Amino acid sequence: MSEQSTSNNPPRSRVSESLQRWRHIKDRTASFVMEFGGIGVIIAIVLIFFYLLYIVIPLFKSPTAESLAQYELPNPQAGHTMLLDMEEQNVMAVRFTDQGQAVFFRVDTGEIVRTEAFFTQTKNVIITAMAAGDQAKHDMVVGLSDGSVLAVRAVFKIRYQEQTKIIEPALEYPLGDKPIMVVKDNAVDKVALRVGDDASTILAVTRDKVLHVIKLTQESSLFAEEDAALQATISHLENIGDVFGVLVNTNQRNAYVALQNGEVINIDISSADQAQILNRVQVVKGKDRLTSFRFLTGGISLLVGASSGNISQWFPVRQESGPEQLTLIRSFEARTDTITSIATEQRRKGFMAADSNGHVSVYHSTANSLLLSATVSGNPLRYLAVSPRANHFLVEDAWGKYFLWHIDNEHPEVSFAVLWGQVWYESYDKPEYIWQSSSASNDFEPKFSLVPLAFGTLKAAFYAMLFAVPMAIFGAIYTAYFMTSAMRTVVKPSIEIMAALPTVILGFLAGLWLAPAIEHNLPGTFLFLVLMPPGVLFTAFLWQLLPTRIRGHITEGWQGALLIIPIMFIGWLALTLGGPIELLLFGGNAPEWLSHELGWNYDQRNSLIVGIAMGIAVIPTIFSISEDAVFSVPKHLTLGSLALGATPWQTMVRVVILTASPGIFSGIMIGLGRAVGETMIVLMATGNTPVMDLSIFQGMRTLSANIAVEMPESEVASTHYRILFLAALVLFIITFVFNTLAEIIRQRLRVKYSSL
Repeated sequence: MSEQSTSNNPPRSRVSESLQRWRHIKDRTASFVMEFGGIGVIIAIVLIFFYLLYIVIPLFKSPTAESLAQYELPNPQAGHTMLLDMEEQNVMAVRFTDQGQAVFFRVDTGEIVRTEAFFTQTKNVIITAMAAGDQAKHDMVVGLSDGSVLAVRAVFKIRYQEQTKIIEPALEYPLGDKPIMVVKDNAVDKVALRVGDDASTILAVTRDKVLHVIKLTQESSLFAEEDAALQATISHLENIGDVFGVLVNTNQRNAYVALQNGEVINIDISSADQAQILNRVQVVKGKDRLTSFRFLTGGISLLVGASSGNISQWFPVRQESGPEQLTLIRSFEARTDTITSIATEQRRKGFMAADSNGHVSVYHSTANSLLLSATVSGNPLRYLAVSPRANHFLVEDAWGKYFLWHIDNEHPEVSFAVLWGQVWYESYDKPEYIWQSSSASNDFEPKFSLVPLAFGTLKAAFYAMLFAVPMAIFGAIYTAYFMTSAMRTVVKPSIEIMAALPTVILGFLAGLWLAPAIEHNLPGTFLFLVLMPPGVLFTAFLWQLLPTRIRGHITEGWQGALLIIPIMFIGWLALTLGGPIELLLFGGNAPEWLSHELGWNYDQRNSLIVGIAMGIAVIPTIFSISEDAVFSVPKHLTLGSLALGATPWQTMVRVVILTASPGIFSGIMIGLGRAVGETMIVLMATGNTPVMDLSIFQGMRTLSANIAVEMPESEVASTHYRILFLAALVLFIITFVFNTLAEIIRQRLRVKYSSL
């Protein structure tokens, strides 16, 4: 029996060796999993960073230009070019000549597709002026020697034949195919056109230096088979001067007349029967001569080219008194050659300029930058046309030779100044930081300043931390150091479980319940914040006055639970007194009083709401980490301090907090990182407006909320799309910097107080 028993039970040393081997395998496996997980997290973060960088880098790619074709003047027998235009597909162009011919030709070869007469000249009536109208509609207007004008439109119709796209050019006459008489037997020297849906305006300057403003309206009858005839109203301004060019803005309320001496006259033409000069501005000074004059896309800004090569942008700015005044907004990098032609992009605030030395330069007005300069010809350039997509341009030089170029210029509106500097946008009184990425109009000037978004992010985090840090830190210290163990086992898990509460729920409650409640009880809310600290101290003072036999019934460490009753009482008292105080001091409406008396606009969803809601979301994180740090302070340190005669408060301030300071600081910084990256609360609990205002009664828009709102609506690979990724990259860097600084400071605190 003894021998059999021995054979069935292996020696204890062998069992111990097997357990040690199994334990070693588990330790190695756990170590490998932890290392793999840690390295995986680092790799994931690095990959996220480089993916963001991959999307953002094209924003700062320099534009390039490439020559595609060059050829001789198409159909020179049709006359000299007076106007050049291209259609959207970059297949066909048209040149309008001084002999009344429209020559349609292929832009890549110069092959003539069609030649059509838009006006037949006679010995008595010839073309004396020509100007472009609306680029998008391919409008132009012709001035004639008999004092009449004619509006013409180039049309490029697209049809498909056996899956082949065919473009058919033609001419239309938006104001009728007969010339409109302005003044009889007085040649038109300068002309401008603006065709609208309900009304149109033509400006004509005749040889006798009179400006004629022709307002055209067309009323259609419900029962008429054809539209009624055009009704014309003509007003005049005499002795206008030696005119270089005229323009009429998009809303047809203002005309701009540029004189040969470099002066621009702003004229109010809103009244159909009377034109009135508003003001005059000298746009070119000294020996410089005015050589080019046209609108930037949108019809608000004027682009002025000069003989010195300088180009300046002007637009009307509201004055404190009097009408709007044309103001110099920015000047672009001057070339040494005379600007001969300026062509604007149809869908962006960019433009191109040709000069007398054969260069074509590409600019963007908002970015205030010269993006590209290319030598196109060795001869002076006369006419320049930009395709509607702004990816091709066609130019004619002084020898009648044509050059077609391709441009790769996807994101011209992005520069450091646009993203982080103050920019003077059209229709604004001064340079500002503005985020407004889209509009329903193609003439809209995108505003991509990240400053309001970064400001809103830091503002939201500041107010959240202002609310959360004192409550979380003091609560953690009391829970870990003063509270009894039984109470701590209830309080700590209860607060930590708050971290699992979805922030969308907090945002929903903050926006739909808390914001209206605080607006209706604003004085009571602030009265509660004012009464709470002295109320708690007064309660503690009353507690000390109670007899020892009464206080002895409460176990040490449970006194904090008694504060629930006085806190609820203080809250009820503050809200009760808030109504009479608001009625007595603020006329019954505190938000309106703030606006009228102090000039502080009150938004219902403001920084106060965000601070409270986001603070509640951040408190569990800061509390948990700080409480663990305080509770982990070695007992021998606190016992030694108490044994040497220090009071519990002295021990807490001079020993416990100093020893736990690295952990407390980590909790604060992790909470700050959480606040900086919070999305749903700020999305639902603020007005979500990108304003820069420190007021606690104003809302904000954060980087994360902006990404959440606008990313679904942005076009993939567009400038807007990539700037949203840039915002994400900025948010990533801010969080990384905060965490890195937190770790550095935490390590220094740990080294400094490790000797305690």
